[in-house]
Amino acid sequence: MEGNEINAGIESLLAKIRGLIQDARQSVVKHVDHAMTITYFFIGRYIVEDEQQGKDRADYSVQTLKTLSSKLSKEYGKGFSERNLQMMRRFYLVYKLRIEPGLISQTLSAKSEEITDNKGNKSILQTVSAELTQPFVLSWSHYQLLCRIDNEDERNFYEIESQQNNWSYRELERQYNSSLYERLALSRNKKKVKELSEKGHVLEAPADAIKDPLVLEFLGLKEEISYTESDLETAIINKLEHFLLEMGKGFLFSGRQVRITFEEEHFFIDLVLYNRLLRCFVLLDLKIGKLKHQDIGQIQMYVNYYDRMIRTEDENPTIGIIVCKDKKDTVVEMTLPENNRQIYASKYQMYLPSKEELKKLITQKEK
Repeated sequence: MEGNEINAGIESLLAKIRGLIQDARQSVVKHVDHAMTITYFFIGRYIVEDEQQGKDRADYSVQTLKTLSSKLSKEYGKGFSERNLQMMRRFYLVYKLRIEPGLISQTLSAKSEEITDNKGNKSILQTVSAELTQPFVLSWSHYQLLCRIDNEDERNFYEIESQQNNWSYRELERQYNSSLYERLALSRNKKKVKELSEKGHVLEAPADAIKDPLVLEFLGLKEEISYTESDLETAIINKLEHFLLEMGKGFLFSGRQVRITFEEEHFFIDLVLYNRLLRCFVLLDLKIGKLKHQDIGQIQMYVNYYDRMIRTEDENPTIGIIVCKDKKDTVVEMTLPENNRQIYASKYQMYLPSKEELKKLITQKEK
């Protein structure tokens, strides 16, 4: 392909992209991020369309992005590196099916002249912004991370959770790195796993609130260093906000070392939470060693006390969770009744889990 044709193609692309960028910069400040997200979507679209013209476009595409990046960076500053342009391209390819195909083609066709006309005509952003509000409610930083997730179900799950829980980019990154999707999927059948991608993490029953394992890397306690159950409890209290986020939706802190007394004997529950979605108390017993059947009997006693003495008629039965370093599922199953819906055990770990290992476990479970 001759140099003149390349330059002509680039200038055509530049004209369109300049129009988008100029429109975005004129938007109201509080909508800047949303406007730029829409802008990046259409930049990605223009790049993809340009690649699809003619034959043998591979070399041309590489040169196009390199030249585009250079020219846009000089005119508009940071944000238009080759890598970022590739991400915009990826963003469009991932999310294009969410936008009604007719809307995009009709809007771009009808507004092609307005893109280069800055004398009062409506901009393309003003025209389609309302239509794109629903798909693009998160920040550009969120979408950059989401676009790196190849599994569509997993990507949908994190997007729904980010919207529903108002996750910051940092919180989304932490939940993704801690393999939240895989950890929830491990405790669900195929139908429930599919629901994660359609509705997010929905709490309908006590078992829905259980994560196994719990990832507590934010506590700063090292695996190789000896610590007591009191140290673990104190670290959780010091990082309570992070801990409640790790526990999941609807959890509220009620008390620490809550004393219950009967027959002149005192017992202390490590942590008492309340889940406003399940409308029940959640009692946590922390164990730094291996789970024993006596531990299950102890948490059962705590749960019975709360059910009989504390909870009101309009509240649901209390849940007890033993948070332990090691557990044998058989011990839990044989100690508890078959229809158990109140007592659970979750392992905890002080490091981020391997996504690949968890995905293998999910695959094995589905076979």
